[in-house]
Amino acid sequence: MIEIRDLTKAYGERRAVDGLTFRVEPGRVTGFLGPNGAGKSTTLRMALGLDRPTSGAALVDGMPYERLTEPLRRVGALLDAQAVHGGRTAAGHLRWIAASHGLPARRIDEVLAAVGLSDAAGRRIRTFSLGMRQRLGIAVALLGDPAALLLDEPVNGLDAEGIRWIRTLLRGLADEGRAVLVSSHLMAEMAQTADHLVVIGRGRLLADTSTAGFLADHGRRRVRVRAVDPAALAALLAEAHPEAVPVGDGAYDVPDAEPGELGALAASRRVVLIELSVTHDSLEDAFMRMTADAVEYRAVAA
Repeated sequence: MIEIRDLTKAYGERRAVDGLTFRVEPGRVTGFLGPNGAGKSTTLRMALGLDRPTSGAALVDGMPYERLTEPLRRVGALLDAQAVHGGRTAAGHLRWIAASHGLPARRIDEVLAAVGLSDAAGRRIRTFSLGMRQRLGIAVALLGDPAALLLDEPVNGLDAEGIRWIRTLLRGLADEGRAVLVSSHLMAEMAQTADHLVVIGRGRLLADTSTAGFLADHGRRRVRVRAVDPAALAALLAEAHPEAVPVGDGAYDVPDAEPGELGALAASRRVVLIELSVTHDSLEDAFMRMTADAVEYRAVAA
């Protein structure tokens, strides 16, 4: 288990992480979400002993990372896939890490196969694409066969096949009983991968709940309606549902409406409908609405 207890990191007067508390449970994928500058990377660095907390604690199986006797067997991490020596080969990079941590040499071939880099084992890392470096970084995280994993933007640079592969990999690792924490800005991937979500903004916890619970609490339901006569539908909605939003091609989205009520209303006014469907916010929609006040860096249109 990974546990964050009242964790705070201050730089002068600014708190990058502010009293953060949550747990990453075994057997599930926990998505770690937040706008740019929310404190996600700082939290991960403190969990791995790379930054010292101002107060609070980041624990792996009840102890700080620096006190773990065999850290790579307890927690694997990917923070920056570019932080590698370009002159080494993929196998050479893994070899020195395995040797320095007392890991068996056979794990090198095993993890290269697991991430699809067996054929590139002898290539210099400087020749690798961004996606290949991501795969190598994931191989390093898996090298010690750890019980917990911390991955920061693991799909960065991966193609469509790679994104599907990492999704399957993460789900498989969690199904084996490992604790998996994944930081990502790709909401569509988190919606398909994460069982649980931890959302932070300006260093503070905003949500700690299941993915389904987050959508239920922060998502919106809409009824999409379209008619044979768009003008008649527009007049009807202007009177009965002024909150309706036009979405193009004569269709409207009516927030928090009941499809049966809309259908009956249209029938009573002899407005013939050709579409009446229910849609729900995506995870991205719900996330954007929920974190709107926590965005630190916001562009302004010219």
